Amino acid sequence: MNTIGVGLIGTGYMGKCHALAWNAVTPVFGDALRPRLVHLAEVSPELAAQKADEFGFAKATGDWRVLIADPDVAVVSITTPNQFHAEMAIAALEAGKHVWCEKPMAVSLADAERMAAAAQRSGTVAALGYNYIQNPAIRQIGALIAEGAIGVVNHVRLEMDEDFMADPAAQFYWKSQASSGYGALDDFGVHPLSLLAVLLGRVERVCATMAKPYPTRPTPEGGQRPVETWDIANVMLEIEGGISGILALNRAAWGRKGRLALQLFGSGGTIVYDQERMNEFSIYRADGSTRTQGFTNVLMGPAHEPYQHFVPAPGHGLGFNDLKVIEAHEVLAAIAGRPARIIDFAGGLQIEQAVHAMARSHHSGEWVTL
Repeated sequence: MNTIGVGLIGTGYMGKCHALAWNAVTPVFGDALRPRLVHLAEVSPELAAQKADEFGFAKATGDWRVLIADPDVAVVSITTPNQFHAEMAIAALEAGKHVWCEKPMAVSLADAERMAAAAQRSGTVAALGYNYIQNPAIRQIGALIAEGAIGVVNHVRLEMDEDFMADPAAQFYWKSQASSGYGALDDFGVHPLSLLAVLLGRVERVCATMAKPYPTRPTPEGGQRPVETWDIANVMLEIEGGISGILALNRAAWGRKGRLALQLFGSGGTIVYDQERMNEFSIYRADGSTRTQGFTNVLMGPAHEPYQHFVPAPGHGLGFNDLKVIEAHEVLAAIAGRPARIIDFAGGLQIEQAVHAMARSHHSGEWVTL
């Protein structure tokens, strides 16, 4: 089996997810290039060496530029904080490497544009970490929309809620700094936008508001620091094809752990999905007797690609890291020149354009056309 050298920059939560995915993709799928874990970079040589040993990488460095210059590295995973994505991704692309970069693409629109331009010049694969589009449930929902199972879609509602910023006593950290982006909009609002991209198409017009439930947060020194990002956002959307939409985001929502709720309303039915129950969705078809009409719950199983590569029985369920393995497989397919379900830097730029249009709308109080 042909192999490909992998470099990993960053070893936090998402870095570990990438390492797990690179290690699992060949045993799960068997048809892809076999990743060789070549080089790992962290903020210090000591931490890099520790994580390289834990994750199974052959080499370690405290300088990410050394990793990119390594001729044995062909594809670079970038899982660092948001503000470092642009510099690292552009350097990797200019060095002729393939790139798998975590979302959001960049903090500023100008940086996202530079990344997209670098990807176009490089001719290599540049993919973004939108693993929720890989879920067999989302793939099946897309197939049902395409075949007209709920008629013509005319309205979509999306909600994404988590509670990691819900405690007003939680200390100020980097996700409350403006250098990380706007907040809920680009920290995780890009995930529902990725679902829109694969299910319905481009966002064309937006009207948004953002809010700070806690204007200040405590510091380790005992003082208070102003919060520079917005933990709540509400957006009205117009999507290509005349579809109306609503996007509601809250990362200070007590009790919500990983909720990405999707409701698709069509001329002949409705589809409902909630990521806190990520292995199922419900469909209502307006095609029978009113005495028996109701939602049908669809539980994921081997009939729903690519679930069968993980579990031979229905109802056992996949998880977040499994979606990352699927995403790694899609990235390797793209590198091999095969059709791949990825959001590349060109598609990612469209998502970033939507996010920044929403922020402009908040500040202007007006609708913004993309």
